[in-house]
Amino acid sequence: MTFRFFTTGLPLQDLIVGASVYFPPLFYAVALGFFLWLIIHRLLRSWLYAGEIWHPLLLDLSLFVISVALAQALLIAW
Repeated sequence: MTFRFFTTGLPLQDLIVGASVYFPPLFYAVALGFFLWLIIHRLLRSWLYAGEIWHPLLLDLSLFVISVALAQALLIAW
């Protein structure tokens, strides 16, 4: 039984046998946005859950979306 690892004609051969794993650019934006959100969430946590705003979860989710959008803008500018 022989196994050929480098066979030609496989679909997406570069992704399987490439030098690195391919991550779409949106993955980088979400990962960077998550770390930005962690910092912002830590700074605003006491205000979020103090009861001053109507729905803290919606504000938290919107902060995450804004963080991902900011991360995407940073990645584009860089």
